Amino acid sequence: MSNRLASETSPYLLQHADNPVDWYAWGPEALDAARREDKPILLSIGYAACHWCHVMAHESFEDEDTARLMNANFVNIKVDREERPDIDGIYMQAVQAMTGQGGWPMTMFLLPDGSPFYGGTYFPPDDRHGLPSFRTVLHSVTEAYANKREGVTDSAQQLRQIYENNLAQTRSSGVLTRDTLQAVYKSLAQRYDAKNGGFGTAPKFPATMVLDFLLRHWKRTETKDALEIVVNSFRKMARGGIYDQVGGGFARYSVDASWLVPHFEKMLYDNALLTRLGVHLWQETKDEEIRRVTIETVGWLAREMTSPESGFYSSLDADSEGHEGKFYVWSEGELDSLLGADSAAFKAYYGVTRAGNFEGTNILFVPSDRAAAAARVAVDEGALDVILARSRKVLYDARALRVWPGRDEKILASWNGLMLRGVAAAARAFNRPDFAELAVRNAGFLADNMVRDGRVMRSHKKGVTRINGFLDDHAAVALGFLAVYEITFDEVWVRRAREIADAMIEWFWDDEVGAFFDTARDAEQLITRPRDVTDNAIPSGTSLAVELLLHLAELQEDSEYRRRAVFCLETLAEPMLRFPTAFGHLLGCADMELYGAIEVVLVGEKSLDYGALERTVAERYVPSLVLAGEGGASRSIVKLLENRQPVDGKPTVYVCRGYVCDKPVTAADALADQLEKAPRAGINVNQEPGLVG
Repeated sequence: MSNRLASETSPYLLQHADNPVDWYAWGPEALDAARREDKPILLSIGYAACHWCHVMAHESFEDEDTARLMNANFVNIKVDREERPDIDGIYMQAVQAMTGQGGWPMTMFLLPDGSPFYGGTYFPPDDRHGLPSFRTVLHSVTEAYANKREGVTDSAQQLRQIYENNLAQTRSSGVLTRDTLQAVYKSLAQRYDAKNGGFGTAPKFPATMVLDFLLRHWKRTETKDALEIVVNSFRKMARGGIYDQVGGGFARYSVDASWLVPHFEKMLYDNALLTRLGVHLWQETKDEEIRRVTIETVGWLAREMTSPESGFYSSLDADSEGHEGKFYVWSEGELDSLLGADSAAFKAYYGVTRAGNFEGTNILFVPSDRAAAAARVAVDEGALDVILARSRKVLYDARALRVWPGRDEKILASWNGLMLRGVAAAARAFNRPDFAELAVRNAGFLADNMVRDGRVMRSHKKGVTRINGFLDDHAAVALGFLAVYEITFDEVWVRRAREIADAMIEWFWDDEVGAFFDTARDAEQLITRPRDVTDNAIPSGTSLAVELLLHLAELQEDSEYRRRAVFCLETLAEPMLRFPTAFGHLLGCADMELYGAIEVVLVGEKSLDYGALERTVAERYVPSLVLAGEGGASRSIVKLLENRQPVDGKPTVYVCRGYVCDKPVTAADALADQLEKAPRAGINVNQEPGLVG
């Protein structure tokens, strides 16, 4: 028989609907049951694409004996961390305080009032690797709750103290200057893995936001090593097994230092951030390999991750047929059979061997450059490209006949907003009308289904929109709408972004604390009101909110937006310097404030000359770009357009910093020269002394 989770919409919760465990979803029914029955809560948090979540489910939650223990002694609650990042964040903070590490599945034990007193992550079915078995843990917690209640309560009370900083009033933590950003660059450069790209050792994550900051730093300072770090890191990932060489798209992370063996799940947010970074990197380098990989990633999104209504799905699982990565790997014999005469060249390029590199099979990767591979099989590089493209198509079609990994088809607002920005950026840079259409359709879906009176909802699946949105949902969707404005110049997207920004301030800003919270002030009252300012797998709600306010401040000449954003930056100046890898996105916001946004305004009638100017902007990397253009509205709401007139009746571009503009230009070559100089020109004359120096 199915349990209560059968009525949920989350794919992760539905994966557990047939467990013998008497699961509840998080809500009043479960919490009331815990209080009424005086039972501790067993809180299990995970997500649909999580490999070890599946392992623990199979080992423990599908086991009848384990389920009986759980049902007899606990109120058991399942939470999809992607739907409820507030609950996940609160209890992840506790498990990290207790164990020094975190991850999923997360297994927490709570008092009936929700206070945590014990927890961990994955527990095996038997004692192994220094971990107690899950049943041992269940017995121990049951015994402690029954016979040592005072000690359990004391533990919970001590743990609750970790949440006190969430509600502490913020204050300036130091002066943020350009020298701060230079010091951050030096710190990051010391952590760089010159051999493999990226930072640190295994397991290895893309660190996309940090790479974005380094690309900005290169453009502002001409520090060549900064550019080399970004290019080499992106290229190593694009050539590794972490990138799906057949179907496009990046996996979550690599289990080794060289990006060869991925943890095979593909998450929407990783690909959103990597797509936008790839666009910016191509704009700066014109590297064809970066362009191809970025376009392929958007192609994967359109083909495999877009709903009929144009929402973007959340993830693809790592497992299929009970084995991690089975969908993605190849034997040499399979390749020979499928590719025929093309097989030798394909195998040479993608490092295929009879022994394989993963459990006797081959994860495709690129061990050397095209020239070396072409030389090994005695073909020229152009012929090799044709063979590879033809072979990838054959393999994709063959792979499509395999059992596919599970797809989490819930549509999350913040992840969609991030991906929307990436798609719109790719549409603009690569001059792809199909990408522009995809972006506009997605934005329309979000506006129609997930925004209500300026407030953003969190999750949508099969026609049902649910859960009030969090801070990151509001900021990411609004930034996505601004990205769509930049490819359409339709001011409805600016108006919608501003409505969301105003609602975000109204519901998430707290004057007493002087900060944004991750949950709205009318949200469910949990044991604390979460406020995580660090950029982890995705940008924090705070850093996205700061970016949104800085962008709108420029576009709308709104000093109040800017004042609030600058205050947030000032309160986080010291932690940004001490822990730069935890503030990758916020460092980009600091760059925007300290060096100033670069405002580019296009005016005039649409024509071939207008298009040439537009392409000149689109093909160049301009950090902290704020782009505006005439979209046909009789009266513009975009203040950056005010008093900007065509010169001699010709399409004209104004390049400005701090509302101080260069000479307006009508020729593409003159515009290109201004755009090249703009990131390193002058200072932000609009800075307010004493806020950020």
